[in-house]
Amino acid sequence: MIELTHPAEVTVVGGGLAGVTAAVSAARNGATVALINNRGVLGGNSSSEIRVWVVGATAHGAQKFARESGLMGELFAENQWRNPEGNPVLWDHVVLDLVRAEPNITLFLNTEVREVEADGDEGDRVIRSVTGWQSGSERLIRFESPIFLDCTGDGLVGLLAGARFATGREDRSVYGEEWAPEVADDNMLGSTILFYTKDAGRPVRFVPPGITKDIEAFDLPLRRHIDPGMNGCDYWWIEWGGELDAVADNERIRDELWGVAFGIWDYIKNSGRFDADNLTLEWVGTVPGKREYRRFIGDHVLTQQDITGQTRFPDAIGFGGWSIDLHPPGGIYAADSPSKHLFGPGLYDIPFRSLYSVNVRNMLMAGRDISASHVAFGSTRVMATCAVVGEAAGTAAALAVRRGVTPRQISTTHLDELQSMLVRQDASLLGVSWQDPSDLALKASVTASSTLTRLAGEAGSEPEPFPIGEADFGLLLPADPRIDVVRIGVEARRATTVTVELWSTGGGLNHIPVRLLASREAHVAQAGRAWLEARFDDVAMEQGNVVVVVRRNDDLAVVVGGDRPPYGVLGLISRVPALGVGTPQSNAWSAFELRRRTPEFEVRPATSAYRPGQVAGGFARPFDGPNLWASEPLGEGGEEHVELRWPEERTIGRVELVFNDDVDEDLVNLHHHRTPYLVMPELVKDYRIEVETAGGWETVVTVEGNRVRRRVHVLDAGARAGALRVVVTATNGDERAMIVAVRVFTNHA
Repeated sequence: MIELTHPAEVTVVGGGLAGVTAAVSAARNGATVALINNRGVLGGNSSSEIRVWVVGATAHGAQKFARESGLMGELFAENQWRNPEGNPVLWDHVVLDLVRAEPNITLFLNTEVREVEADGDEGDRVIRSVTGWQSGSERLIRFESPIFLDCTGDGLVGLLAGARFATGREDRSVYGEEWAPEVADDNMLGSTILFYTKDAGRPVRFVPPGITKDIEAFDLPLRRHIDPGMNGCDYWWIEWGGELDAVADNERIRDELWGVAFGIWDYIKNSGRFDADNLTLEWVGTVPGKREYRRFIGDHVLTQQDITGQTRFPDAIGFGGWSIDLHPPGGIYAADSPSKHLFGPGLYDIPFRSLYSVNVRNMLMAGRDISASHVAFGSTRVMATCAVVGEAAGTAAALAVRRGVTPRQISTTHLDELQSMLVRQDASLLGVSWQDPSDLALKASVTASSTLTRLAGEAGSEPEPFPIGEADFGLLLPADPRIDVVRIGVEARRATTVTVELWSTGGGLNHIPVRLLASREAHVAQAGRAWLEARFDDVAMEQGNVVVVVRRNDDLAVVVGGDRPPYGVLGLISRVPALGVGTPQSNAWSAFELRRRTPEFEVRPATSAYRPGQVAGGFARPFDGPNLWASEPLGEGGEEHVELRWPEERTIGRVELVFNDDVDEDLVNLHHHRTPYLVMPELVKDYRIEVETAGGWETVVTVEGNRVRRRVHVLDAGARAGALRVVVTATNGDERAMIVAVRVFTNHA
């Protein structure tokens, strides 16, 4: 046995996606990092050992423009490029490569932390070290750091350090949550084991192992959908253990889940009810995928009201959007539905005060153990949201080391700096604008070779009528500066009158109708193709997104074409019968059927939503508008550019670009659904950066085949220039050039 001490500025315990993004963000922000994981692969529940798909704020497409950017966005995009089939083993290496690319990270796999040295009284604890056993190499390693992150999921480090925590379900009176039980209990969400099958091309027997359960004995086939074509997370409902202790009873829970998984396969293979002769069992998980255990107490406990009421936190560091998704503690043995979901109108903020311990001064937490009630945890627990929190916590850890402060002191004295760092690295943060005075772009005048100003959608040569007899139709539009007249192409069976309404979305977190602004009656004079026109020029409205709603009408169909409308515009469909009754819920409006399809429409007046000035400052994601520059169509062999010009020459040492990679496209690491694009069509593919000197325009950067959202270019020699251009010569498929942000700095760092 070898005993070692490993010092680092930040120690991250736990190698799930929260721990991975925490480690990488801390490292990229200059800290030396020790990343410790007790398994041989990274990724936690998403790894090939457990194989849960990574979901987050998109909520399987229920939320709009909600896919995570930052490090989670990098992982999604890289996996889509390398591994569009969703091979879980290849996903392991997408995650591993992200970590190994960072020289500031030292990775310790197969290392189980089981001792924590901490001191201080109960109200003000300090972690001095953690000690872990690396089994394969027989090393006992002591890790010393000024800052520690508990990303273990189960919260072992915080427990041993004396951090305050909660488990089980709080009663309704604690936080006033409607979805909390009347009486508190120790129940939690259970654990899951999954399995994969494949077609062997010949008949294959299945002889069930001794642990196999008879699932017909407790009527499971009557309460759950079972199909031989299902695999992996299709069986997310194989859940049990919520009434037990997920850690103390881990072995018992695993055995029970194994018995059920093999029992389902025995039922498929041997009951005679399915055509499954050629199917064989390819893989069964050996590690239960845990959903819930300890939740640490921070300076703020996130609650149901924060999520559904969309509390805007001044210390927001990220967003979520998954529904509040709670499961019966009894799992597969419960008579209840396997899950119940509560959506709000859209996305929600996560505050920094939920990311550090209330009583351990140098401990941050990220993942499913952040400071949240049991009910709110039902949303924050999903892995892409855990990764968002991890990136923020890791950035805060690096900042704490740099400034020599505690996480709480960041919250009180360095919050602007933390949020600025997150925006600069393109993290998943909404409604926080970029305004760093060191960015020369903020001092420049910005123009472009062309700008999209006509807000319209063409139906194309082969339009398709989309009937709206059983659904309300919505058209999400940027009102910049406003919407006066809307015309929508329809096909009528006969002359008819229809109600057309204008709705506010209620703010940048939402993309559905929330507040009614005006209602009009529109007329179609005869059968056939026509324009449905509504005027709203007398309606007071604020700049931002609005939704034009055409109420369902058996005599009408909206005319739809095959191409995508201008970015930021979406066609929406609602089959919920009572729009405007109760709290608006984002899942009541589906964009799935009309995503990347264009309803025929036109809007007056001309729009300013795509003006070039938006690349300098402002928001870096859709938030009450698309927040990007978009050109007119490039045309074959054409190019478009955006130009920044200063009153006098500046020294340019570094240029940071953020391109549009369509955060409305729902990406998943495994097999939930297939996205047809290896690279998002909206993303700029080929471009160059030019600077204007006394001798004219000079190309300083040329890129071909770009497939990532954020690019950083360091001009080693620097350049004195009075103007800079980003010239787009090709995209990955879209007809327009689009740029979200151009940031220019004198210094290289």
